[in-house]
Amino acid sequence: MMFQSDFHRKKNFANPNLFNNSNQPKENEPGVQPASTAGRPYNKEENIEQEEVRTEILLKHPLQNTWTLWYLEMDRTKTWEDMQNEIMSFDTVEDFWSLYNHIKPPSDIKVGSDYSLFKKGIRPMWEDAGNKDGGRWVITLNRSPKTEVDNLWLDALLCLIGETFDHSDQICGAVVNVRNKNNKISIWTANGDNKEAVLEIGHKLRDALRLGRQNLQYQLHRDAMHYVDDDDDDDDDDDDDDDTHN
Repeated sequence: MMFQSDFHRKKNFANPNLFNNSNQPKENEPGVQPASTAGRPYNKEENIEQEEVRTEILLKHPLQNTWTLWYLEMDRTKTWEDMQNEIMSFDTVEDFWSLYNHIKPPSDIKVGSDYSLFKKGIRPMWEDAGNKDGGRWVITLNRSPKTEVDNLWLDALLCLIGETFDHSDQICGAVVNVRNKNNKISIWTANGDNKEAVLEIGHKLRDALRLGRQNLQYQLHRDAMHYVDDDDDDDDDDDDDDDTHN
């Protein structure tokens, strides 16, 4: 399938281990040889340090957008916004992998917790200006193996940061909800009324993550907000299964 090969190309692009060092300065390239400045003797150690910094910068591969990782741990004494903890922002492939490899996978975080990855400046909340007119594609994982949620979450992140979608400008972010009954992964879009963009994102997401039709559905944030408002007085919900606001 044409798209699958394109997805795997982008997935490989997001893996820094597959990069060669073609951008690294070569010994005889112009501008790389040490040079003295007027009235200042050549300092070999200083020059080596400068070249190391330069090489590190050259070897980093920029992403099209800056992304921010958030972590939420359920605490009924706090507001939803106060429960959101901003972890780190990144804008290169290498910084993404550095972050990803130093945090727990979704299957190892506390039940009732969320990871969210959003474009910098957009908070993982329905009420945020970047989200309020949008919706989300929801993947529901019913009692699936631990490895499934971890693998699907990573693949979803690579779709986002690799700009896999034709309408990547409509992508706000992604959320994984870790719950007792089932886990959910959702991709948030900016405009729920943009049917062309919504459908294109859904089709490519289904193909990239190899999902069945029954596992993927689209929800408008405004509909979900109305549902929550109607249930405000109902205190019988299982706390561990609450994914209010996301």
